Amino acid sequence: MINFNSELLVEEKAKLSLENRGFKYGDAIFETIKVSNNRVVFWEDHYFRLMSSMRMLRMKIPMEFTLEFLEQEILKTVATQNSANSYRVRLNVYRKDGGLYTPKTNKIDYFIVAKANTYVTKEVYSVDVFKDFYSYSGLLSTIKTNNRMVNTLASIYAKENELDNCVLINEKKGVVEVTNANIFVVKGNVVRTPALSEGCIKGVIRSKVIDIIAKNKEFTLEETTISPFEIQKADEVFITNAIIGVQKITNYKKKKFTTIFSDKISKSLNVLEVTSS
Repeated sequence: MINFNSELLVEEKAKLSLENRGFKYGDAIFETIKVSNNRVVFWEDHYFRLMSSMRMLRMKIPMEFTLEFLEQEILKTVATQNSANSYRVRLNVYRKDGGLYTPKTNKIDYFIVAKANTYVTKEVYSVDVFKDFYSYSGLLSTIKTNNRMVNTLASIYAKENELDNCVLINEKKGVVEVTNANIFVVKGNVVRTPALSEGCIKGVIRSKVIDIIAKNKEFTLEETTISPFEIQKADEVFITNAIIGVQKITNYKKKKFTTIFSDKISKSLNVLEVTSS
């Protein structure tokens, strides 16, 4: 079942019109959310990021779009699925049909889709840099819009070259993220991650990992510019998103990385996921 504007529909009956602005112009945003044991993980963080993104894109936020309302809509959708311990939920918000580049209205529609989460972290994980196109820096790039062509092409490139993922770079040749996650680079006792000004997604798990590292006095966290060359010189590299949590990278070009620090971060994140409200 799919939740369309609070109405549960059989998937075959959930149709988008040819005037859908998410389809025609990418005039849409989304949140990818993990639901574990009937609990929306880090929901407050996802909710406030969604509200911030809608305001930035001048979408009219419905009065009923409260934290509690959307949480219940997510759980209502999950309840229609086959029993599983973990779900991957996509909450998509898009401007109502009508208009060309200029919309007829800033009011929105939304849908929620839930699928069983089958992701398992990999012991061997190889990446390389995708150089064909840039993921441009700037504030708009930090929002999870439906405009994900660079991510799509980089994912195809990874598949064609038997890689697990690709590192995206911006117009300044700085590291942004990988196709579906934020990236962290560890060298000695310094952990670096691209600053939001580099164009990376303002990831929920990125923020959680930054908080975890900030409480560890043995390591220093830097949000900064990172060159692809620094990845090759790193001791460890790992990626993060709401579904995978922490995925350690083991291979980059001919370089192989250790995973001691990323394993510790993964354990700390798992504890935080279970204990947070």
